Amino acid sequence: MADHLAARWRLGPFKRGDRARQVEGTNGGQRIRLLKPQTYMNRSGAALAPLRALSGFDPATDLLVLVDDVALPVGRFRLRGAGSAGGHNGLKSIEGTLQRQDYARLRIGVGPVPAGLDDLADFVLGPLDPEERRAIEELLDPMAEAVECWLADGIERAMSRFNR
Repeated sequence: MADHLAARWRLGPFKRGDRARQVEGTNGGQRIRLLKPQTYMNRSGAALAPLRALSGFDPATDLLVLVDDVALPVGRFRLRGAGSAGGHNGLKSIEGTLQRQDYARLRIGVGPVPAGLDDLADFVLGPLDPEERRAIEELLDPMAEAVECWLADGIERAMSRFNR
C-alpha cells in the first residue's frame, strides 16, 4: 500500500532511513512521510522512534499505521482512531514506542486464518493466492482515498465515510 501511495502522489523512490525505507513529499499542500519498517514486525515501533523527536508531532493526528488484520476478510478494510493492539505484535511494538494507543490505523483484511494453522506468522507472511491478490489490488485505490480523507479531514470523517 505504501508503494501505491508513493506512486499515486508522485513522491519518488523510497530511500534507506533509520530502521525504515522512507519517502517524503507533499500531497494537497501537506507534508507527507511514508515509512516501511525494515525491522521484524514485533519491533515495528523502532521505525517510529525518530518521529517522537519531531517538534509538534502528535500521533493522535499525525500518524496513520497500515496493518494486516486476520479478523477482517480479504477484500475489506477498516479505519480506527485508537484502540488496543488486539494481539498484533507490530501494534504492540508501536504502542510500546509511543507509550500510547491513540493513533489512527487502517486495518487491511487478510483473514480468515485457515483451520488447524498453528503459526500465525506462517499465514500472514505467506504468499497470497491469485484471488486474494486480486482482492487486495482492488482495494488499493479505495484505501488510498481513505488515507487522503484522513489527511484532509481527520480520522472521524474518514471512518464515517469508509467504514461499512
